[in-house]
Amino acid sequence: MQIYGIKGKMCTFAYQKHRIMNKKIYKYLLSSLCVAVMALAFSGCSKSGNFKVSGQISGTDNETIKVQTSYHGRWITIDSVKTDSKGSFKYVRQAPESPEIYRLQVGKAEIYVPIDSVDNITVEAQKLENGVILYTLSGSDDALSMNSIDALTIEMRGATEERRAEIKKELSKMLLANPAGNAAYYLLNKQVDGKPIYDVTDASDVKIYGAVANAYSTKRPNDPRTPLIVTTFLQNRRVNLDNIVARDTIEASEVRIIEVELPDENGEKQSLTEVTSHGKVVLLNFTIYEAEDSPEYNKILSNLYEKYKSKGFEIYQVGLDVNPAAWKLSAKNIPWITVYDESGTNSRYVRSYNVGVVPLSFVVDRNGEISARIVDQSLLEAEIKKHI
Repeated sequence: MQIYGIKGKMCTFAYQKHRIMNKKIYKYLLSSLCVAVMALAFSGCSKSGNFKVSGQISGTDNETIKVQTSYHGRWITIDSVKTDSKGSFKYVRQAPESPEIYRLQVGKAEIYVPIDSVDNITVEAQKLENGVILYTLSGSDDALSMNSIDALTIEMRGATEERRAEIKKELSKMLLANPAGNAAYYLLNKQVDGKPIYDVTDASDVKIYGAVANAYSTKRPNDPRTPLIVTTFLQNRRVNLDNIVARDTIEASEVRIIEVELPDENGEKQSLTEVTSHGKVVLLNFTIYEAEDSPEYNKILSNLYEKYKSKGFEIYQVGLDVNPAAWKLSAKNIPWITVYDESGTNSRYVRSYNVGVVPLSFVVDRNGEISARIVDQSLLEAEIKKHI
């Protein structure tokens, strides 16, 4: 089940809409609150302003375009915009707190757009008969860089191995020129023929990944993407990583858990760092009890808990349900630590841990460091057993 993000409107009354549909489709639209008070003019909508994406996509007359954002590779629809009779469109939205990459989905094709603060990005595109979209971006340095990245990665398809290697070198130079940029993050997650250009398990590619991780942790410490970039890098370090120059390395202490402190079903605050400070292997789990597959997933956790709790295993489960009463009713029958986040999918913890799909788990080892991020439930036990 994917988490659907905020569909906000500027300087309007706060609203919250929740709809649950069968077949595992759950959309949670959470409120965005902007208070226009002169005494607080520095806060709310006026603080960050708007960004704008506009342009023309020929061949898309009166067509609806989905606006999507990414949680480390999982694309989530947050809004939509419609083209006019000439294929022109304009999309305005409150600027994000941190740089992001938005995706415009047109049919089965996509246009990727970098947004940093109050950017004004222009898209010029053409939809071909086979549904493929050719496009160029303008309006920011990141937009121009992404044009170059897309052009080079298109050339990689069908190219010889020698030419692919040459293109990859060109891409790496672009990335290392600004490893803290939005385009660097885009390139790091770019795929060609279904395979990532940079494989973090590869001894050579891990240096590139490390450069981005180091740059983001230094220059973008509050960017919600940073903890996961750093964690992914450190999880996949190889023995020969010691040969990487100092500027590409990050100390392991930087992947220690981010504190979560929330009330349990009795209203008592439970601290994640406190739970992990006793040398236990802890499974940090984000879930929504009202989700259709939640009972089945919790049954798997229950089996793991019974099997390993005597060996120093604990579960810290964060409920993101919209209905606190429903959450509490379910939580009171669960033997492990259960806490509730009233902010739901708009929670700062969701952003800090880059939670784009639930249920999602993190295995924390006995040293209080994150050892794995797990979406596939079949991998849970194997990862836990590594540290028990």
